Amino acid sequence: MTDSNESHAATDDVADSSHELPVDVVDEAERLTRLERMTPDDDEAQAHAQRRDDLLEDYEFTARVRDDDGDDVLVLHPEAWHDDDEGVIRTDRIEDISRAVEIPLEGTGDPDDWDVVDAHNRELVEHVREAHGDVHGDNATALADFVGNHYAKRIEELTGPELSEFRTEYFVRNSWPSADQHEVIDDSITLVYETAGEPIPDYQVR
Repeated sequence: MTDSNESHAATDDVADSSHELPVDVVDEAERLTRLERMTPDDDEAQAHAQRRDDLLEDYEFTARVRDDDGDDVLVLHPEAWHDDDEGVIRTDRIEDISRAVEIPLEGTGDPDDWDVVDAHNRELVEHVREAHGDVHGDNATALADFVGNHYAKRIEELTGPELSEFRTEYFVRNSWPSADQHEVIDDSITLVYETAGEPIPDYQVR
């Protein structure tokens, strides 16, 4: 099947209950695809793509990026449309073209926007460092690095489980904290959110 024969369903239609992919799954697939595209490290980019593919696999969907006259479009469609041997889409297997979801990847939400988000997080880090010193500033930097590498969102938008992931896994294993940093990390998280003027999401230390 050629690209022109794939679904051209509008992105806004994703919210319609007739689509079998939940809105939050579509949003997460888009977010992970954007992270894959903007991450310079090949291994990290592949990890984002794998997380997206694993997420879609639960719904028996796959993802591909189509070049639409120079504008990339993320296409999510049922696995059943693929030829098992060659991986190409078989037109005779498409019973309902509206099952596919398309998301433009150019323009809003592209790397320039992620740069704005990262700049916001780095500015928050500097406010923490200036007000509370280098130890808390270094911990805030580790949090900003985690958010930038894994979620590309404002620190204030982290969920409780995402903050737990930072506190339990990333901070300990990937940020190489000093003893002083380790001792005050929970205080540092509190200071980051106080500086941002936002409540801390509930998180657990496992």
